[in-house]
Amino acid sequence: MASTHGTLFRISTWGESHGGGVGVVIDGCPPRLPLSEADLQPDLDRRRPGQSDIVTPRKESDTCKILSGVFRGVTLGTPISVFVPNTDARPEAYSEMETHFRPSHADFTYQSKYGVRNWEGGGRSSARETIGRVAAGAVAKKVLHSIYPGIEILAWVSRIHDIASDVDPATVKPDQIEANAVRCPDDRAAALMTERIKAVRSEGDSIGGQIDAVVRGMPPGLGEPVFDRLEADLAKAMLSLPATKGFEIGSGFSGTWQKGSEHNDAYVMREGSVHTASNRSGGVQGGISNGEPLLFRVAFKPTATIAKMQSTVTIGGEESRLAARGRHDPCVLPRAVVMVEAMTALVLVDHAMRQRAQDLLPR
Repeated sequence: MASTHGTLFRISTWGESHGGGVGVVIDGCPPRLPLSEADLQPDLDRRRPGQSDIVTPRKESDTCKILSGVFRGVTLGTPISVFVPNTDARPEAYSEMETHFRPSHADFTYQSKYGVRNWEGGGRSSARETIGRVAAGAVAKKVLHSIYPGIEILAWVSRIHDIASDVDPATVKPDQIEANAVRCPDDRAAALMTERIKAVRSEGDSIGGQIDAVVRGMPPGLGEPVFDRLEADLAKAMLSLPATKGFEIGSGFSGTWQKGSEHNDAYVMREGSVHTASNRSGGVQGGISNGEPLLFRVAFKPTATIAKMQSTVTIGGEESRLAARGRHDPCVLPRAVVMVEAMTALVLVDHAMRQRAQDLLPR
């Protein structure tokens, strides 16, 4: 399986939803970085199930343990292994999935590819796999902050179903995002989103939405031309997250409605540095960061596993019906915010290290 991400800062996640646990191996982290479980746990707490009444009720503390790569509080430069045990697994709740394919889930495609699958909660296709990404993302954030002390990576829920928020990416703050269970820094929209999620859950259904993200304090020069463009790597990272269906950067699809004279970001001098008067490029031009805030959006579909009766097919090819049991999020977005931040940090730290390795000669 393609479970490894990155070029210089590489991670490999492992584990299944209802197995003994999940985790990640981080290879390429610089030595002498102060690091402990306490640095990883806050983001894991933001991702964990059971944290509010609008997410899955599965009760996991998601307490992490660093098994290698750290000695006396600092990284060694050797592989860092992080382990999180599964303590509230209930595989018996998924017994129907042994023989029935859940609509829009990975059951059929995994069976088609491998000829075998772990049907207990989806196994490897479960969003529980993202624990390793979030733990690695916390390490990546520490590295980034040591290189670029002013960098900020923030994501928030900007839309749930047809309820949109009004948030200024230039001024939004972490405490505003964390002020409610939806992780939407618009209080009016957050209240409506919460009501909608609860209503949909009571119907045995699910809904999706959109997460917006901004990276402030980014330097120019990150990203590689052609195949490893910064926006291309970000798109791949975001679309590798479970339930994602779309990625836009800067003006995105709306930019197609404009003329070049309307869309171009004019260059200006500000405080002795080159800037752009607008930011329709979203902080990236020619695949390389231009020093403006990085702005992008990620679309998430409704959770595939729902309690409503649906038509399906069995592993034996018989048409059937299925109302899924188990514990699932009626909307994945509140817990996906930290996943988007983690994948952003992983892409940026990898490109930061690649830039430093490449740009050795004096200018």
